[in-house]
Amino acid sequence: MNIHLAQHHGMCFGVRDALRHTHNLAQDRSVTVLGQLVHNPLVDEHLTTLGVQRAPLDEPGAASSAAVVITAHGASHRHRRAWEEAGHEVFDTTCPLVRKAHRALECLVLGGYYPVVIGQPTHVEVLGLIADHPQAAVISSVEDIAQLPEDEPKLGVVSQTTQPIDRVQSLVEAIRQARPHAEVRFTDTVCQPTKDRQTALAELCAQCDTIVVVGGNNSNNTRQLAEKARQLGCAAYQVERAADLNPRWFSSSQEVGVTAGTSTLDETIHDVVRELRKIAASRKRPDLLDLLKSLR
Repeated sequence: MNIHLAQHHGMCFGVRDALRHTHNLAQDRSVTVLGQLVHNPLVDEHLTTLGVQRAPLDEPGAASSAAVVITAHGASHRHRRAWEEAGHEVFDTTCPLVRKAHRALECLVLGGYYPVVIGQPTHVEVLGLIADHPQAAVISSVEDIAQLPEDEPKLGVVSQTTQPIDRVQSLVEAIRQARPHAEVRFTDTVCQPTKDRQTALAELCAQCDTIVVVGGNNSNNTRQLAEKARQLGCAAYQVERAADLNPRWFSSSQEVGVTAGTSTLDETIHDVVRELRKIAASRKRPDLLDLLKSLR
């Protein structure tokens, strides 16, 4: 059983910067993160050891510390102002590429376009995008397009940064077909790290029969990687840590690929690869006597 690591995998610069910033803040003051800093339980465990607390973003004033942190997924202007007005010092670790999505949506609205966001309706990034634009529609499937107003002459579309670009483009085309009389303007806000990991996964699937995707169970981009691997014909398993691996999954695997979501720690990926190598080494190789018996 051979182990292959995707060319592009694991933690992106936005997540890494958010973790580093929060870690540094926690060194000399009490800090509360407004939500989950990144969608990774191991990061949560690390922050807990530093004394970092958590509070809901939509409950301004609920934090016991003066310093609060906006997560890498971003937040609306309304939420930032509410926490400042509640007397807190707000530190913002929003990923720059999520900021870009916010600016893109704002520009479309200022240009007279009805706001449309392609993504998961309950995801924290999407909630942050639409909180300043309560009229916005969130599209997660072709069926959702029916909710778009039929009399809007201009529709402005952005995407959650961690959506697969081919899926986003397919939904944009479906919107254009469903609203042929409207001007549909699409601004591509899918982040480059997500695109890189999806492309690298496709290359990995071309040479592997089994894929292991490492990342948090509530991480959208991690889940999308696992789904894409299955669509490409591979057996795919999503794990949060090495201990989640089940040797039985690989009983007939020959080429196993490993990739990871953008919020996954390097150490976690290394641990998973190390455990996979142990599993590979433990697989019994038939000796000559076993081979002769099988031929009888």
